[in-house]
Amino acid sequence: MTTAYSGKHYFFQEEKVLINVVGVFILTTLFYFFGAMLRLVDELSLFWPLNGVMAGIFARYAFLNKPLYYFVCYLAMIVYDSVTTTWGLASLAVNFSNMIFIVLVARLLIRDQVRSKGTPRAINALNLFNYCLIGALFSALFGAVASIDIDDRNFLPLFADWFSEQFATGVLILPCMLTMKTPVFRERISADKIYPLIGVAVSLGASVMVGGAGSLAFPLPALIWCAVRFTLPASCLVTFLTGVIEIVLVANSIIEINSHATLITSQMFSARLGIATIAICPLIVSISVAAINKLMAQVSRRADYDYLTGVHSRSGLHEALKIMDENGNVPRQMSMMLLDIDYFKGINDNYGHECGDLVLAAFAAKVGQVVGERGLVARMGGEEFAVFCPGADAEEGYIIAEQIRNAVAQHAFEWKKNRLWLTVSIGLGSKTRSWDSFTEAFGELMPHADRYLYISKNQGRNRTSAENMPSESLTQRAV
Repeated sequence: MTTAYSGKHYFFQEEKVLINVVGVFILTTLFYFFGAMLRLVDELSLFWPLNGVMAGIFARYAFLNKPLYYFVCYLAMIVYDSVTTTWGLASLAVNFSNMIFIVLVARLLIRDQVRSKGTPRAINALNLFNYCLIGALFSALFGAVASIDIDDRNFLPLFADWFSEQFATGVLILPCMLTMKTPVFRERISADKIYPLIGVAVSLGASVMVGGAGSLAFPLPALIWCAVRFTLPASCLVTFLTGVIEIVLVANSIIEINSHATLITSQMFSARLGIATIAICPLIVSISVAAINKLMAQVSRRADYDYLTGVHSRSGLHEALKIMDENGNVPRQMSMMLLDIDYFKGINDNYGHECGDLVLAAFAAKVGQVVGERGLVARMGGEEFAVFCPGADAEEGYIIAEQIRNAVAQHAFEWKKNRLWLTVSIGLGSKTRSWDSFTEAFGELMPHADRYLYISKNQGRNRTSAENMPSESLTQRAV
C-alpha cells in the first residue's frame, strides 16, 4: 500500500522493516517525553502531542498500518512508563487508550483520503474535526476508567480531561502532520506576510488583557488572515502554535476565563474545546484557498498550454510574450521559426488519430529538448509549431532550426512495434533592429517565417529556408 498523504518517503520506507521499527519506537518515545514534561494538570498532561503526531505518521505512511508497527508504538509507551512511573499494570490500560486514538484516527484519515483521491477539500477539514471527536471519545472512555487507579478523581472529571486534551491536541497537530513538507524559501519575507503574524500576536495580547471565555476567539480573524496569505502547511503551523500558546496561558491563569461549570468541567475543559473549535475555521479557509489556487492554476495551464503536447498554445505564447514585455530588456536580435511535420496526414490515415496524437506529443517533446532555454515552443494548430528565440541572430536561429530538423530526422517514433521516421520543414525569420517589445518582434517575424516555410515545403520538404541561406560551414555546425 502506498502512502495516502505523501508522495515521497524521507524517513520511513515500506521495504525496510527494521528502519521503520526503530523509527516508530524513537518517535513514540520522543513525543511521550514531551508530553510527560507537560504533566501540569494532576497526573494528566496539559498538552499531549504523542497521539496526534503518531496518528499523523500512520496516516501519511499508510504501509505502517500493520500490527507490528502498532505493537512497537505501544511497546515504546510501556517501556517509557516502566522507567519513569510507578503505575504498574495501570500503564497497560492507560497507553492502550492512546493507541485507540492513534489507530482509529489514522484509519479514518486514510479512508477519507483514498475516497477523495488526494484533492484538498474543505469537507476534509470537517472530517478531520469529526475523526478527532470520535477518536477522543473512545480514547477518553477507556482512558478515564484506566486512570482512576493513578488519580484521586472520579470518572467524570477524568473523562472531561481525557476527552478535551485528546480532541484539542488532535485538531491542532494533525493538520500540521498531514501537510508538513520541506520548506522552500523562494521569496523574500514581505509585509503582507508579516502583518497577519503581527495580528496574531496582538490578538493574543488582547486575550490576556481582556480575559474571559470570549477572549479565546480573539486570534480567529488574524488566523483566517494567515490562512488567506500563507500556504496550507504554514497556516496549519501558525494555527497550531496559537492554540498551544492559548492552552498554556489558560493553564497558568494568564488568560482567566472564569469558567464555573455546574457539573464536572473545569476551565481547561472549556478552553481546550473552544480552542479546538476555533482552530478548525482557519483550517477550512486555508484548504479552500489551496483548492481554489490549484483550480485556477489548472485553468490557467489549460488556457496557456496545449493539452496534447504540453507546449504553449497559440494564446499561451502571446501571454508569455506579454509577460516578457513587462520584464523589459528587449534584445535587438530575434529569430522566429515555423515548423510543419512533413506528410503528417499520412500518419493519421495509415495508423489512426491515436498514433497521430502520440507523434505530435513526442515531436513537441523532441523540439523542446533541442531548444531548451534558448526559446519558446508553441503549437500553432494541427501539425504546425512555432519556435521563438529572443536574442538569437540569423546565424544562431539557423543553427537551432537545423538542430531541430536533424534531431527529428534521426529519431524513430515508436507505435505498436512500428518505427515511424519523420521529417520537418522549417521556415526561419530573423532580424536585427531596435524592437519596442517581444510581441512586436513576434508579429513582424511571423509572416517571414511563414513565407519561408512555404518555400521549404515547395522545394521538397525536410529543409530549413531563410532569407539569407548560410554557408556550408554553418550547416555543418548545425549537424
